[in-house]
Amino acid sequence: MYFYAEFSAPIVSSELINGDTSYKDIAVVNGTNLRAMLDFGNRGEVECKLAISPVSIDNAKVNLQTETSGKDFDEIRQEAYDKWNRELGKVAIEAGDHEKEIFYTALYHTMIQPNLMSDANGEYMSADYSTRKLPDSERHYSTFSLWDTSRGAHPLYTILEPERTADFVNSMIRQYDYYGYLPIWQLWGQDNYCMIGNHAVPVVVDAILKGIPGIQAGHAYEAVKQSLTTSHLNSPFEIWDQYGYMPEDLQLQSVSITLEQSFEDWCAAQLAKRQGEDTDYQFFMKRSANYRNLHHPETKFFQPKNSQGEWILPFDPYKYGANGGYPFTEGNGWQYYWYVPQNVDDLIALTGGKSAFCKKLDEFFTSTNTSGEKNDNASGFVGLYAHGNEPSHHVAYLYTLAGQPNKTQQLVDFIKRTLYNTSSSGYAGNDDCGEMSAWYVFSALGFYPVNPVSGEYVLGSPTVDHAVIRLSGGKTFKIDVNKKNASGSSAIYVESVKLNGRKLDRYILSHQDLMSGGTLGFTLSSKPKSKVLPLPDTQCEDGDVGRGNNTGI
Repeated sequence: MYFYAEFSAPIVSSELINGDTSYKDIAVVNGTNLRAMLDFGNRGEVECKLAISPVSIDNAKVNLQTETSGKDFDEIRQEAYDKWNRELGKVAIEAGDHEKEIFYTALYHTMIQPNLMSDANGEYMSADYSTRKLPDSERHYSTFSLWDTSRGAHPLYTILEPERTADFVNSMIRQYDYYGYLPIWQLWGQDNYCMIGNHAVPVVVDAILKGIPGIQAGHAYEAVKQSLTTSHLNSPFEIWDQYGYMPEDLQLQSVSITLEQSFEDWCAAQLAKRQGEDTDYQFFMKRSANYRNLHHPETKFFQPKNSQGEWILPFDPYKYGANGGYPFTEGNGWQYYWYVPQNVDDLIALTGGKSAFCKKLDEFFTSTNTSGEKNDNASGFVGLYAHGNEPSHHVAYLYTLAGQPNKTQQLVDFIKRTLYNTSSSGYAGNDDCGEMSAWYVFSALGFYPVNPVSGEYVLGSPTVDHAVIRLSGGKTFKIDVNKKNASGSSAIYVESVKLNGRKLDRYILSHQDLMSGGTLGFTLSSKPKSKVLPLPDTQCEDGDVGRGNNTGI
């Protein structure tokens, strides 16, 4: 990290400090624990302009001159205000003041990363520590918390930030170009591998399938294919291909990796199909069903096996794992049971049908059972559901796909009311570069991407009374909510929903319909059409939310 600073007044004297040793009025000090005290004399207010660069001091100076030349503090502050107002104004909502504050805080959180890594002259520090330069029209980004943000934040960007989405994807592909595979978890230009899976894959595939311009699909497919066939940390694909699952004695976190890798193979298959690569399509589709090889037919859980094909016993679905040394990552067997977003119908069949599936969901959201110490990342509980960590985020919406939408509507409303507030502990866990926030933004608008690469959103229960999403090309998508009781606060159950005046026969909104512009109209009631869960009907006071300490930012 390099920086360059300019002051509006000359430095009269200085003290440079290295650890416990200070030096008076010298120009340079070297060390690893450095501070400086600068004395400007009796000058009153002093203005400092400071710019950063991952490449050099000279580039930091160029950045400062390019972005601030001739501007004072108030001008730059106004520029920042105007830019943020334009970004946040891409979604205009009508709701209660409390809900609006939570919503726009969440929307802001989704937009403070990924971070621009290229300097004003187009240079950036790449993942192999070499300095590279972009064409004039391109920008390079980093800080990709992909294990988290691939679920909701990046799908949100495809709606609100299509131009930046192309920059994000092209930035990921650049790592493939000189690294051999797409990012795992990239922070400040470097891959830190802090999570499992290859979650750049769904982000890249989703952007292409949604028609985001500015991405070379052929090159992107090559990056996806190589990233899922070139072995790297926590992704030993020779083992994956040999066994059809990850054996725990050969690869720790085996069940979680098996489930997540199956989804990513499905994503690759969809892009292969689009590209006309039928052999690759068949290959990746076959691997996308590997989750089935760890589904125990009697216990109805995904359980670890060893390399001999034997179940590893005893198995405790309540016991938590962290980031290694156990078959589950930052969760347990209950929380990971639901991670088959690419084929929910098959998961329902494996569970014993819709009735059995919903009964298992009921237990998940109401059980108080526990076993041993919870992982630090597990927080924001509704039964065994842990909203404070990302693998649970789509689960409340599964009821709708299994034919019991009222429970989805009840749970989504409950989570929004009790696990988000306006205090300093207003999130149920670590935001992880905007993923917790993206869940709220989507859910407040009334839908969520259960399978973030399907091009479909499952409808829930909106918080907004009215919303306008301002899309590229001057189009708008409106959400109108009609609540059929006086106060409206308890009207959370969907009586009907219409798209452009036409009643929907499924609780599904397509990305294509959303981006085409139009109006989604909800009619809500305080009375469910069917039985719902025995949840408390009270809202937590500010500060009563459990807080996690999740990996990431």
